[in-house]
Amino acid sequence: MTIKIFGHKAPDTDSTGAPLIWAWYLTEIKGETAEAKLLGEPNTEAKFVLERWGFDQPEIIADVAPGEDVIVVDTNNPAELPAKINEANVRALIDHHMLVGGLKTRQPIDITVRPVACTATIMHDLMGADAAKMPEKIKGAMLSCILSDTLEFRSPTTTDTDKALAETLAADLDVSISDYAAEMFAAKSDVSAFSDAELLRMDSKEYEVGGKKFRVSVLETTSPATVLERKASLMESMKAVAAEDGVDQVLLFVVDILREEATLLVPNDLVKSLAEKSFAAKVAGDTVVLPGIVSRKKQILPNLQV
Repeated sequence: MTIKIFGHKAPDTDSTGAPLIWAWYLTEIKGETAEAKLLGEPNTEAKFVLERWGFDQPEIIADVAPGEDVIVVDTNNPAELPAKINEANVRALIDHHMLVGGLKTRQPIDITVRPVACTATIMHDLMGADAAKMPEKIKGAMLSCILSDTLEFRSPTTTDTDKALAETLAADLDVSISDYAAEMFAAKSDVSAFSDAELLRMDSKEYEVGGKKFRVSVLETTSPATVLERKASLMESMKAVAAEDGVDQVLLFVVDILREEATLLVPNDLVKSLAEKSFAAKVAGDTVVLPGIVSRKKQILPNLQV
């Protein structure tokens, strides 16, 4: 039976690349049959990475079947997984996020959750000596995942392990980290083809705090002005997205990768109050700049207050 490997909905580079890496490892090294899958259309950076390293885009699946063998990577949150995930046969979980709870398994499984910036970093360690057998395209996917999740080492989630591995991979591939990261971030910044609703959901996670449910969206870009030009329509679209997704409010943080700061759109008093309580910010208009804020995992979610 084929094992399906997938990450979270609204797949970014790590949730696109990590399933490909682990499917290669299980199939080519461990002798199992495994396939990478996606739970949605990958973002523009992830699409660039697939093309750059010669991968076909994995199949997008809507759900899993009862009893189906699956491996979950880059998340442990049931809200980011197929509706029937608890009916599937989850074989393993590899992740680097905080534990959310709610996943149920049919039997004891292998669980690896480590405080590093990237799922691919964990996978390299789990492979042990077999990591030396990775072909160029798998090394390329691994390097891409690390550079994406660390924002080329700018993110506070970056560990020495992530950085050292990325530097080793880049040397093996004869790739300039700064040049390649610039190409990736340029691809990520091209959001012209996406609707407002797609942008608000593209890189987002559901999060509850103080009895309020939020869709916390992050857009990482080297061209924040391109996104902020659409500020009015994005704030208007937040109402419909929140209603459709069953949340009280959509929060959109536009992260300027190069300046290492985030701009939060402030469409109403709820978000104004949240910004002031969470980030000690003074809000005077419909946006507020948050210096040094680039990581949802370490700097945004842990600080949210209403």
